[in-house]
Amino acid sequence: MKLDLSGKTAFVSGSSQGIGSASAIELAELGANVIIVGRNEDLLNITFNKLDTSKGQVHKKLQIDYSVRGELSAKIEEFISEGNKVDILINNMGGPKSGAAYKADITEFEEAFYNHIINNQILAQAFIPQMKESGWGRIVNIISTSVKAPLKGLGVSNTIRGAVGNWSKSLANEMGKYNITVNNVLPGSTTTSRHDEIVKQKSEKSGLSMEEVEWNMKELIPMKRFATPEEVASAVVFLASPAASFINGINIPVDGGRTESL
Repeated sequence: MKLDLSGKTAFVSGSSQGIGSASAIELAELGANVIIVGRNEDLLNITFNKLDTSKGQVHKKLQIDYSVRGELSAKIEEFISEGNKVDILINNMGGPKSGAAYKADITEFEEAFYNHIINNQILAQAFIPQMKESGWGRIVNIISTSVKAPLKGLGVSNTIRGAVGNWSKSLANEMGKYNITVNNVLPGSTTTSRHDEIVKQKSEKSGLSMEEVEWNMKELIPMKRFATPEEVASAVVFLASPAASFINGINIPVDGGRTESL
């Protein structure tokens, strides 16, 4: 199985912690040069110092706040003007806050659409020309199992994650002829700061302890536990590798079997 990514360069959004950080670390272990991206410099440095360099990899950091309109476009334009090229794009953004869809303010939908769809589009339009030129490319979107089945209490997230899934499938259909694949990884409950936030919110709303909330969540998972960021990252990195050369336009849940649909 061809997993070697030596000579390839991966751009990993939201890679200062959680699944993004784990993905960056695993990509580097397979030999890729990795550009890690996030808004917190201290957290970026922690991830950066964990990146493997034993195969001569050269890694870089970009401090970007995706929520600031125009900042991503400006910094990516500068990044490309300096001669940087990207073979692998990992789109990873934290989800919108929880709550019922009908109670969400219009601005919540607008902000989530910009953060997830518009920013993904900015990056795709920036890097796809380079991938087409080299005749090889990978785009992997880290989304959510809500793409397959909406999750209770995550109205805005369900809506926007579904939009990202359809954007991705459209892109996969368009890019396949250029040997550029576009796929989605759908994490279930994973031990990240986002997970902790959801558990805390459920605890406050239900009156149950955080331990009780987590127990109830685990009962819905056939494997009776949560994923680690590294387990989700393994799926991300596989799709970015040469081994996944004919896998295109699909969703891969990494949820321990929780999602009831196929």
